[in-house]
Amino acid sequence: MWIPYEDLNRGGLEAAQKSVRQLYEELTMERSYQPKVIPGMLQTEAYTRAALTGVLVEQAVVTDDPEAEVAAAVAERMDRQRLLGRPDARWFYLLEETLLWYRPYSRALHIEQLHHLLAIRRRPNVLVGIIPAAADRRTVHPEEAFDITDHHLVTVELVSGYLSVTRPEEVALYTATWKRLWALAEVGSAATDMLHAALTRLDET
Repeated sequence: MWIPYEDLNRGGLEAAQKSVRQLYEELTMERSYQPKVIPGMLQTEAYTRAALTGVLVEQAVVTDDPEAEVAAAVAERMDRQRLLGRPDARWFYLLEETLLWYRPYSRALHIEQLHHLLAIRRRPNVLVGIIPAAADRRTVHPEEAFDITDHHLVTVELVSGYLSVTRPEEVALYTATWKRLWALAEVGSAATDMLHAALTRLDET
């Protein structure tokens, strides 16, 4: 199913955030690959506010009160993050190391976000893998961002809209891609070192 952002955001940013709430409440395993931005469930409040303010402009969301629109959407996403504490769900996040270096927002905001990633990795049911920029990735190219919910749904956020994939043979392709990408990832102390290296770069600039 394909939904243009114009349709997704027709009821406003808060409604768009709420539209996926049930999915997060019911899933048992989430696998998220992100080469460009911090996944929403791992974002600080400041990062989310900056990101959704950008969405308001980039996706031409019509609203009489932009500040209130963003504030309501941020509150909904922050509340949704409480679901990371569900004991019956597991959350896997796979990041490209280069996204740790991107700075679309202020230096202070990114420092806070990286510290938040270091903290959230200590949760027992959240696993964050980071693919090193220097990894030997012959035949394993970076892909578009995608999420795999359990074993039946893939969602992809593209420039113009939101794609939901449910055909088993297509979900299987994304699952195979996830496995190839995850095989390149570092976890544990190696991932911690990459986060600290990104923080050091920010401290030096």
